[in-house]
Amino acid sequence: MKLTLDVENTVTHRDGKMHLDPFEPTNSLVMVGMLTDQGQCLTFPFDHADHPNQNDYFDRVQMMLDDATILICHNAPHDLVWLWESGFKYDGPVFDTMLAEYVMQRGQKEPLSLDACAQRYELSWQKQDTLKEYFKQGVSTRDIPYNELTEYLVADLHATQELSDRQYAKLMSKEYAGLMDTVVLSNQVAVVLARIYQRGFKVNESVLEDVRVEFENEKQVLTGELETMVHKLMGHRHVNLNSPEQLSQVIYSRKPIDKAMWQNNFDPYMSKESYKAVMKENSEIVYKKEPQKCHTCDGSGKVYRTRKDGSKYARPNKCKVCDGNGYVFVESERVAGLRFTAPDAKWVSANGFTTSKTHLEILEGFARHHDMQEAISFLNKVKRLSALDTYLSSFVDGINTYRKADGKLHVRLLQHRTATGRFSGADPNMQNMPRGGTFPVKKVFVSRWEGGKIMEADFAQLEFRAAAFLSQDGVAIEEVSTGFDVHSYTAKVITDAGQPTDRQTAKAHTFAPLYGATGYGRTKAEAEYYTHFTKKYKGIADWHSRLAKEALTTKMITTPSGRQYSFPNVVRKMNGTVSYFTQIKNYPVQGFATADIVPVVLLEMEKRLSTMKSCIVNTVHDSVVIDIHPEEEEKIISLVKNMNDNLTDLINNAFAVKLNVPMLLEAKIGPNWLDTKDVA
Repeated sequence: MKLTLDVENTVTHRDGKMHLDPFEPTNSLVMVGMLTDQGQCLTFPFDHADHPNQNDYFDRVQMMLDDATILICHNAPHDLVWLWESGFKYDGPVFDTMLAEYVMQRGQKEPLSLDACAQRYELSWQKQDTLKEYFKQGVSTRDIPYNELTEYLVADLHATQELSDRQYAKLMSKEYAGLMDTVVLSNQVAVVLARIYQRGFKVNESVLEDVRVEFENEKQVLTGELETMVHKLMGHRHVNLNSPEQLSQVIYSRKPIDKAMWQNNFDPYMSKESYKAVMKENSEIVYKKEPQKCHTCDGSGKVYRTRKDGSKYARPNKCKVCDGNGYVFVESERVAGLRFTAPDAKWVSANGFTTSKTHLEILEGFARHHDMQEAISFLNKVKRLSALDTYLSSFVDGINTYRKADGKLHVRLLQHRTATGRFSGADPNMQNMPRGGTFPVKKVFVSRWEGGKIMEADFAQLEFRAAAFLSQDGVAIEEVSTGFDVHSYTAKVITDAGQPTDRQTAKAHTFAPLYGATGYGRTKAEAEYYTHFTKKYKGIADWHSRLAKEALTTKMITTPSGRQYSFPNVVRKMNGTVSYFTQIKNYPVQGFATADIVPVVLLEMEKRLSTMKSCIVNTVHDSVVIDIHPEEEEKIISLVKNMNDNLTDLINNAFAVKLNVPMLLEAKIGPNWLDTKDVA
């Protein structure tokens, strides 16, 4: 029996956030709705104000779940977790209409809500708006009139079932049949991600507070150092570094004359000569402000009123011109700031010139090449201060807000937000965690078991290996097979070009050309590497050209897994290049690596762990994180080693491809997610 299911639950508002999950003690399952493929529609109240604590329906709901051959939902992980946490059992297949719609959009982003899908498909059952006013008024789901809530749930069930029928028909058509395997994989992965969400990742509260203090102390020191530097660079001109406008003035030493009209003067593709002329005409140099004796009070800070006869009053007043200080700040003839020049119109922003992390890194590279120590130090500190603000708000505060009463962060992983299909995260987005093994926030995550450990199994150079396979570049395949140190090679190329660089710094450049990055805006030495990349990996460069031709010819790119990306508006430009070329190069690599290979491995790991206590608690980028029971450490190490021996076969079987590039999982284990050591 195909069974369409939807649940209604209460919501908790806490710390300024809305929590819809079953892990909040005040949340409850209000109603479960079910629609069979024979048209039988049933609703079961469990905690409605008119039917409180009705568990009489539990067995009937479970019986229908037991009879279901597939469960149809719109956003299945939400419904599954509510079922599981309410005591119901279901471990069969699902068909998530939201995920199916996402896959069939082929990377083109249209709204995925049930309401939006119903309108797009012109379904006979449209999502009801009857509850919006109740929600606006803050009425709890359990207090909405029973008949209205039931009507709302029934409409959702019929809309979801009708949508699934329409989607399945599309997937059986010639135009969309190739996407069926991707839809099936996405639905299988949805169940595993729901299990990860249900399990949660144990948080050490005291360590989280230690990390907060560590970040705040560093932020305080950095702020003081930057204030000193700003005073030196800008004189007595007040600067708020949290303001992109004022930061732009510090870096570029110029400001728009008319901020409202500033951006309208530029075309991103205007010539550099035109840009320079327009920029100079519409901006002005920022000068340092220096103290000068107030001429009104002659430096005393006081002024005397005079009587009609010209005599002074006995008591002076505070000088309003200098506010009683005896001095005023006036612009000097000395240029303020670091005096960087934005090279072209693409650097123009609403606040003057861009201060994005990417552009600051380009400027820092330029400063290193020219040994501009003051600029290097300032830019480094600004980037670090911005990072600390993000770490405190997104991670420390985010984990604290979304950590539940059970002491765990229930990691919510999503498949439908990125254009490529790789996972994203929410509440908070742990996918935005910096790469590498030094991020202090990772040490707050520990095992749920006394004496347990955390393992991170991380793919080695996954996207580069994927690109080597997809392009069949001989040099790349050889380097992967022999373990060639590509990052050291990158450092050597940049260093030999006149910019001394270490291996760690070079990492940021090694694979950047895979994702559409060019040497544009980089230092001369860095640009040399980007040019060198296309020469060294000629097979990858040729593959990029073939991808562009495929996109132009078919308006689409298809990966070996069957996943597809649509480019309906791609055109050949006048200069011979192709529009959307960055996405054309990026999507197939990122998609095949992290939207296809990682999920296949995740599914296999989940299957192998099903008989153990150890469990998967997160997946980030191209890694899988396992909470290891103290009695199963050796079993888990053996599991990863065995999977390494069979990775190629696993991927070949999943996608019917002959993968001739070795894949490797590198495993590390430790008492927390940060302090881990290599074991496999």
